[in-house]
Order: sequence, then C-alpha cells, then structure tokens
Amino acid sequence: MPFTIVRDDITHIATDAIVNAANERLLMGGGVCGAIFSAAGPRKLQAACNKIGYCATGDAVATPGFALPAKYVIHTVGPVWHGGTHGEKELLASCYRTSLELAKSLKCRSIAFPLISAGIYGYPKREALQVAQEEIRAFLDNNEMDVMLVLFDPHVMELSDDLHLRVARYIDDTYVEQSGYTERRAWENAPAASYGSVLFDQIEAAEDTGSFEPSKGDAARISPSTAPLAPGYGSTGGAAASMPPLEEASDGYAAPAANYSASAPQAAPSLSASHEAANERRRMKLPRPLRNLLSNVDAGFSETLLTMIDERGLKDAQVYKRANISRQHFSKMRGNPRYKPTKTTVLALAVALELSLDETCMLLERAGFALSHADRRDIIVEFFIREGIYDVFQINDALFAFDQPLLG
Repeated sequence: MPFTIVRDDITHIATDAIVNAANERLLMGGGVCGAIFSAAGPRKLQAACNKIGYCATGDAVATPGFALPAKYVIHTVGPVWHGGTHGEKELLASCYRTSLELAKSLKCRSIAFPLISAGIYGYPKREALQVAQEEIRAFLDNNEMDVMLVLFDPHVMELSDDLHLRVARYIDDTYVEQSGYTERRAWENAPAASYGSVLFDQIEAAEDTGSFEPSKGDAARISPSTAPLAPGYGSTGGAAASMPPLEEASDGYAAPAANYSASAPQAAPSLSASHEAANERRRMKLPRPLRNLLSNVDAGFSETLLTMIDERGLKDAQVYKRANISRQHFSKMRGNPRYKPTKTTVLALAVALELSLDETCMLLERAGFALSHADRRDIIVEFFIREGIYDVFQINDALFAFDQPLLG
C-alpha cells in the first residue's frame, strides 16, 4: 500500500531508502541515529557523512545504506522543540517534504521514516505524528511511492478519548466470540417469548458470515409453545402457526419432529433460503442500476466495482488514492475481469467509494467475503461506515491503535 504505519525496528526495513533523524554535523548520535549507524557499519557511514559535512535543520542529504537492507540512508535534521513558537512545525514538515523529494530524485520506489524529532529533541509525539501524516499524504496526492512510517512506541497512535471510547464500546457491543454461532448475551437479554426471533435473526447473521454452527443447547432453548412465527412459515386465517417441536438428531443437531402442526402447512425455510432472503433485502436498498447488476450472478467483483465507480462519477486516481492502494494494483482490477482481491483491498475500496453498509456487504460478497462480528477489524471498519467517516487514514489510525491490520 502507498502509506502504511508499522511497529518495528527501522534498521530491519527493506525499502529503497530509510530516513535517519540526524544532527546538523551528521555525526553518529543516540536513539534512532545510533541504531542506523550501527546497523549500516559506523565507520563507513560516518566517512560518507563526513564528506557531506553539514545539513541544516529541515533539509535532507543522502548516503549509501552500506550494510543496511536499504540502498540509501536519507539524513534529515529535525527541529528541537521550544514550545512550538519557533517555527518547529514548519521545519518538521520540511524534513518530510525534502526527504521525499530527495528519494524521488534518487528514483526510490519505497521509503521508511522514523517519527522525526519525537525522541530527545522533545517534539510532542502526537503533534509530530500529525505533521508526518499530513506531509506524506500531500506528497502521495501527486506522486507514486510506497511510504512507511515506523513507530517504535506503541502508545504514539493514541486516538482522541472520545473516539477511542466510542470504537471500544462498539467492539464490546458487537464482538462475537467464535466459540459458538451466536452471541450469548442475545439469549441472556431476550425474554422467553422472543427466543424464536432471536434464533432466526442470529441464523441469518451467522449465515452471512459463514459461521453457522448451532449447538444442542441453543436449539433446545426455543420453546414450541412460546416461539413467535419464524420468517417463512405459513399461517391460516391470519393466525400465526406454531413452530414444529424440536428433537435431537443423530448428528447432535436439533431437528424438527416429523409431525408438523396442521396449522403450519408450509415447510420451514432452509438456511440457504434465509441467506437468500437477507441478500434480497440488501439488494432492494441499493440504487436500481447497481441492484440490476448484482441480480446478475455472472457479474464478478471487477464489473461490480467499475459499475460503482461509474455511478459515482469518480476517476480511477481518486479511487485508488482514497483506498490507499497503488496505481499498479488498481490497474490489475480494471484489466482483469477475473481478478480476485483480498478482503483488505475490498474494505479499502468500500471506504474509498463511501459505500453504505449494505453496499459494502454486497461488494464483499462479489469477492467471496463477508463482514464478520468475530473479527475486530471488520467491526472497526463497520463502525466508521455507520458513522459516515470515510477517511482511510483515520480508519487506519484506529486499526493501528487497536492492533489490527490496516486497510490498503
């Protein structure tokens, strides 16, 4: 992906260039600078720096990477923090900007940054991170390069208290442990008369995620005398038919008894029928052109994606930049009708296209995936879609904060 944030040691990153948080005299120092010199070979790297001699604050110079996995080391001098009143922000922004332009002139296709000035120079980490993200994103608006921000401190990516609390609460309310097909608190909070509707709601949700695996205990909690009419059951004279009683099948599942009530002439729907009904409800919420396309079972992921892009009047560059994926990656989708994306890519494109939750589910389905409430990353992305927040970088900040894979 063009811009990613990782928690790692920058001396282990295999990019065309890595950036060193240097001092003006380009001498081996401590922290990130000392680690880079040590990994590159301190004598050779110091000799190369001595030939250059000096680098002003906010500027950048380059040397070979020597023993590092990177071809180049780009040395940039960040500002010392003096309370923010001495042009620190402008100088820090210049560090990222000049380093990226230098990497471009060296024909680098990838570069890794530390969080400049956030160590012994005292720049507040959250503010330093904001400057880094702003400058990197501005550069990527007009350039193609894979840019990595390497954070050694896991606490740098702290969300605002309000957003962190809202995301954490949404995860807590939504997350389903994978020990069963249903969230137990749904049973615990439901009155006896609603068990039937809870079961079928959960079957529908579980089918959508491919996680349906009922247990004997779950099925046994549905009382044939109290359960309401389940979706798809027939009725006579407007009166609700009672559900058939349950009996234990030989394979351990609970199965309907053979003798159905005379007032329920229609058979219970299969799980696949329930799944199809759920999908049909989703389709009916979509715009007509897209609904017609999705009704065509032969339409693949690429065709569906391109239809969505055309409907929104977007250009390809707008989409892949908003999705934080490379132009080359996007070209594969456009040029190959049989292209099979990863779930990460589909979610990033859903965000880029500002899809509703129903549209997101349909696009995922076209690629053979589904949103899962047993996956914290899916839940976080779902939260932002429900909130109408479609900034992939803000979503990635939250994913990083909750130690989940990023989009792109």
